[in-house]
Amino acid sequence: MPVLLFRMGIGPLFRGRLLLLVHTGRLTGEPRRTVLEVVGTGEMGGRRTWTLASGFGPRADWYRNLRRTPQAVVQAGRGYHAVSARFPAPEEGGELMARYADRHPRTARRLCAFMGFPVDGSAEDYRRAGASIPFVVLVEDLS
Repeated sequence: MPVLLFRMGIGPLFRGRLLLLVHTGRLTGEPRRTVLEVVGTGEMGGRRTWTLASGFGPRADWYRNLRRTPQAVVQAGRGYHAVSARFPAPEEGGELMARYADRHPRTARRLCAFMGFPVDGSAEDYRRAGASIPFVVLVEDLS
């Protein structure tokens, strides 16, 4: 259903919290579409970035597909952007999770509980959990 909403042009209603990831299937080579929650946005060397967390761990199809073929396209709002996936080290994932928990405490607590990480709300607990969560940073390609 969320993919259909993006196809209908309603992506801007998500106010940057969700994006549509168009990636290449690792087995079929065919385009795959997945709507994902954005953990954070930023800039890296003049390029826009979108940070994602794999709530289903490293076995999520979209995550495995990006590992195989890191080039993809995202629809964020009404815009389409060619991106390349970067996979942060566990320590960086811990920092990403701590910052996310600071901005969205309830959602961070639910994500950690869903993945089986007990957290008491402390930044250190979120860092520990985040070190075990697979994160992906999508970096806009400037071409």
